[in-house]
Amino acid sequence: MQEVAILGVGQTAVREHWDLSIRQLAVDAGQAAMADAGIDKIDGLFVGNMTSGRLNKQHQLGALVADYLGQWGVEAVKLEAACGSAGSAMRQGILAVASGEMEAVLVIGVEKMTETNFKETTAALTGAADADYEVIQGVTFVGLNALLMRRYMHEYGYTRHDFAPFALNAHANGAKNPHAMFREPITQKVYDKGRIVADPISLYDASPIGDGAAALLLVPAAKAPQAVRVIGSASSTDTLAIHDREDTLWLKAAELSAKQAYQQAGVGPDDIDLFELHDAFSIMAALSLETCGFAERGEGVRLAQAGEIFPNGRIPICTMGGLKGRGHPVGATGLYQIAEATLQLRGEAGEAQIEGAHTAMAQNIGGSGATIATHILQRPSSR
Repeated sequence: MQEVAILGVGQTAVREHWDLSIRQLAVDAGQAAMADAGIDKIDGLFVGNMTSGRLNKQHQLGALVADYLGQWGVEAVKLEAACGSAGSAMRQGILAVASGEMEAVLVIGVEKMTETNFKETTAALTGAADADYEVIQGVTFVGLNALLMRRYMHEYGYTRHDFAPFALNAHANGAKNPHAMFREPITQKVYDKGRIVADPISLYDASPIGDGAAALLLVPAAKAPQAVRVIGSASSTDTLAIHDREDTLWLKAAELSAKQAYQQAGVGPDDIDLFELHDAFSIMAALSLETCGFAERGEGVRLAQAGEIFPNGRIPICTMGGLKGRGHPVGATGLYQIAEATLQLRGEAGEAQIEGAHTAMAQNIGGSGATIATHILQRPSSR
């Protein structure tokens, strides 16, 4: 297997894009990545998306986007793994290049979610839960995460107030990212007054949906010696339903995929300079830090309280806003994470730049932890 490099990056801003269709969002990001790479012909296209069939009445996104990119004849498919769709598409793109089957692969994550009413959008998202044993009971994803957060608070003695650093960090970092939905920092007081959505989760513990697309152009590393390398890539699964898990407060798929990615990369948690984790909810940020080895069990919140997740901390997270600050167009999120990590390693993150960043990790979570893809990237000069 040959090493893979990220030669091109493209993004649209995460917004309520009333004037752009799902195809146009995908094409805009794809064209930007191809232009950034200086490549006008690809061998394959992998599109990550969750809700296009239900919310946009559009299947066959692979062929549709290939057509409007002018890439007729290439292999092109859509991949779905709930909120982990883009990370899963990235994984398939990496395998296609690493195997030698393809030389130039475009990976796009896209989602358009804001033109349908709240009930329809929420119903589409619940499709990532167990239909027979969770959805039938009327649960939503904010409800499931509220149960996890309440259990975590009970086990480790935290209050809702203690989770504030995750939101404060995300909003402060998002203010530095022109592609983010929310460009204003918040204070502890604002967090504490946040409207409760599903007790104990407030408005500031939950990420907002949005419309957007992010894209990456992948090539063999030998053809792009100065490009950011993918040095670790893995994807793992857990039970779909939370109640089927042996340990509800441990993201087993995160542990497994991170372990595999660390082994491939020859690094460990201490070698990671920044972590683009999947902060769909504050509780997920805490659990990800713990299961990936950045904090002991039950200590993820304390790590945040100590300021270690902030840009000048030991393990900066969500450096350009994360899901909370940038927004969460679900099937596109995993590629926004990797695109942002790539820009950090290139030194092109603008005001959000983490100085001296050489190795970055991105982790994309599907559902409540059923599908988790972990990628580790590195600047070539640090190897």
